[in-house]
Amino acid sequence: MISTKELAAKILAKFFVWKIRKWSKKPTQTQLKVFKKLIYKGKQTRFGKDHKFDQIKNHKDFVMNVRVRDYEDLGPYIDRVVKGEESVLWPGKPLYFAKTSGTTSGEKYIPITKESMPTHINGSRDAIFHYIKETGKTDFLNKKVIFLQGSPILKEVNGIKTGRLSGIVAHYTPSYLRKNVMPSWQANCIEDWEEKVNEISKETINKDMAVIGGIPPWVQMYFENLKEAAQKNTISDIFPSFQLFVYGGVNFEPYRSLFNELIGKKIDSIEYFPASEGFFAYQDSQKSNELLLQLNSGIFYEFIKREEMETKNPTRFTVKNVEMGVNYVLIISTSAGLWAYNTGDTVSFTSLAPHKIQVTGRYKHFISAFGEHVIASEVEKSLKKALEKVELKVNEFTVAPHISPEKGLPFHQWWIEFDNTPNQVDIEKLASCLDQNMQTRNTYYKDLIKGKILKELEIVVLKKDSFKNYMKSQGKLGGQNKMPRLSNDRKIVKEIKQNL
Repeated sequence: MISTKELAAKILAKFFVWKIRKWSKKPTQTQLKVFKKLIYKGKQTRFGKDHKFDQIKNHKDFVMNVRVRDYEDLGPYIDRVVKGEESVLWPGKPLYFAKTSGTTSGEKYIPITKESMPTHINGSRDAIFHYIKETGKTDFLNKKVIFLQGSPILKEVNGIKTGRLSGIVAHYTPSYLRKNVMPSWQANCIEDWEEKVNEISKETINKDMAVIGGIPPWVQMYFENLKEAAQKNTISDIFPSFQLFVYGGVNFEPYRSLFNELIGKKIDSIEYFPASEGFFAYQDSQKSNELLLQLNSGIFYEFIKREEMETKNPTRFTVKNVEMGVNYVLIISTSAGLWAYNTGDTVSFTSLAPHKIQVTGRYKHFISAFGEHVIASEVEKSLKKALEKVELKVNEFTVAPHISPEKGLPFHQWWIEFDNTPNQVDIEKLASCLDQNMQTRNTYYKDLIKGKILKELEIVVLKKDSFKNYMKSQGKLGGQNKMPRLSNDRKIVKEIKQNL
């Protein structure tokens, strides 16, 4: 018999999905409403006064007055907020700082305000409601749920609570899930990731777990720990009710076959596109892996073509004039006071009715040592297809150019950690398939191969835990940290080699 909680969830799911479909059918009007509200609020701030927000009537005015900035460029304003100054980027003071690691600026402090905080929560809620509405499944609401996340312990910086985004979000667990959510507060507060996973495994090994969430490589670590502790063949043997995997942060496709084997059966999954700067999109259907762009969540979106980012005045598109299949850098203005902020993420539209995207990678994570412009989605899709031809499963990988080999032409080098021990025949077959797939997906790469500028790619086989040890050496084991798929130099692979 269906519980009261399940019945309520079905009613709410129907209502919220209806509301979402309503605004998604009017993308331009929805974004215009968000834009006007942001500008109105921004007028009251130091940033707004410095950039003549009182003269901004439309997007054209905004482009003229507010240039695109990354965190480093916005840094002087954020520094003032961190020091306790009010109404610098958004009226008043932030509720929180989401602390995250920057590539060139060290630690970053991303403001989260009273207005922006709900958007971080509502995105995941709405994704679940879409799932319930489409599948009718609600029994997981009565079983255990776990999200592998950062510590919820928050420190204070000039009176403002500060911590990892996932730790901040942990304080907002819905009341109807509190009794179901694991791990315990004590286990969740453990800072050392390996110790934390061990403790969580002990706590959950005998529970009726139905939903598990987290970044795939760290969930994989949890699964392997569980299997060893329980002496079971699959996760389904430990958690027979496990039916839904929720993830974000990295593309799941390279991990999917390995996860199917670890779990022992195919289960449903939902992808999120969250960041400290905002919750941008989520998968709204089990029939497609496209992500519904959140146009109604206090974020005004702009998009710049990847190849124009280095130009002086790149065209800044809005949802009104984007095109499908183009690789855009995602620019946002938010109710947390980030203005024309370069997220560093690249996306491509897969639908314009409604607006749906796929995440194609990071703006600064690419290979173009020879003008090939290889992006993350190309290597991930190529690897997924190539793995269909061999009996191999990949734990983790990264790709870097080898510009000056001791002999022969330069090439792309794939550093791969396999779940099973590969033989040389399989490695050669995988390399050949990978290279053909890359040539199919990237014409620049194909031309370089055919023109004898590059030779076909090579694979470096890494022993188990190589990537884990590298991330640990960087202080980035677990939580929201992700392994870069691509580098335009050899810094990362040299550091991996040092940790072998």
